[in-house]
Amino acid sequence: MIPPMSSLLEEVSRDHFPHPPATAEELEQFERWAGWKLDPDLRAFYLHCNGARLFEPPPFAPFTLLSLSEIERGRAAIFGEDDDRWGPASLYAICDVQDGDYVMVDVSRRVDGRYPLLDGWKEAWRNKEYTWPIASSFSEFLAEALRSNGRQFWLARQEK
Repeated sequence: MIPPMSSLLEEVSRDHFPHPPATAEELEQFERWAGWKLDPDLRAFYLHCNGARLFEPPPFAPFTLLSLSEIERGRAAIFGEDDDRWGPASLYAICDVQDGDYVMVDVSRRVDGRYPLLDGWKEAWRNKEYTWPIASSFSEFLAEALRSNGRQFWLARQEK
């Protein structure tokens, strides 16, 4: 069972390295720029903290939840070009997991009103076989990340 988002956000503030909250204006500017609306989980997160580092302070954090100004299309984050030949426009990098790999939010679809999250492993980025789902929502991802001790929890699932 996924804890309430409010509990997850309290844990981020208490035990990790959150940034100051985004303003409502910053959320509106982001949504205009990106062309999609933040879902309830992402909106709550960014109003609580505009990005965070989990487990370790910079530069060693195994999970760096990007600020609104750092979010970009996955293909641009991985390849440095926002071009259709580098993958779909609907995947956005929202969490840096080191070595040029990211967790992506898929804004092309929603599950129960929330965007699913996918693995953005740079070595296999355009091979759908390796771009597997990580979580059905940001709150599910955050809950698992907080329990992971800094490990990429989804990789253990794929090895089974």
